[in-house]
Amino acid sequence: MARAVRVDVGGEIYHVINRANARLSIFFKEKDYQLFETILLAGVEKYNMRLLAYCIMPNHFHLVLQPRYDGDLQKFMQWLTLTHTQCWHVQNKTVGSGHLYQGRYKSFLIEKDDHLLTVIRYVERNPLRAKLVKSIENWKFSSYYNRQKKLTKFFLSTWPVTEPVDYKSFIQTPLTASELESARYSANKGKPSGKTVWSDKMIDRYKLEGSIRRRGRPKKGT
Repeated sequence: MARAVRVDVGGEIYHVINRANARLSIFFKEKDYQLFETILLAGVEKYNMRLLAYCIMPNHFHLVLQPRYDGDLQKFMQWLTLTHTQCWHVQNKTVGSGHLYQGRYKSFLIEKDDHLLTVIRYVERNPLRAKLVKSIENWKFSSYYNRQKKLTKFFLSTWPVTEPVDYKSFIQTPLTASELESARYSANKGKPSGKTVWSDKMIDRYKLEGSIRRRGRPKKGT
């Protein structure tokens, strides 16, 4: 089966996901999460990457990125996953034991409007939906926590849309059923996250798989 077309155009915004091999956990202790965040910060500086939001989960991570130039997304992600894999094996004394991630990262275009805000809420609320914490403020390994604590805010870029005045209330407000389904459908099917007209325009412009166009409501539970 041919690989899905992956867009790598500067200036666009992407929701990026990568999962551990066999979906097994790779982040166990705080030092595991801190290792990834350290490498993520180094990658942002190395590739001048605009990082809008992120969240690290036990067996995968979410990034919201806006590369500056064509080809930067792939360069950044290849470096990030390779470097993290090498450092993870060294830290866990498993050098030479094989792949850490299940394969290529997945990336999905996001429109620069309220759909971007929805995706960021989806990303940062992930630990709450997974019932890893009772309060989103207790999950340390995300852009939300860093924003609130002002720990490493210097490596989080300004959004191309107006940030909510009350950011805490914005993130703590659950997504509607429709918003959640839309975010999950985009992640599972690769459909650009945006208004129908914009999404269809992106599909045509970047020659994305036609089967993702107007396929009805997404399935629940993904």
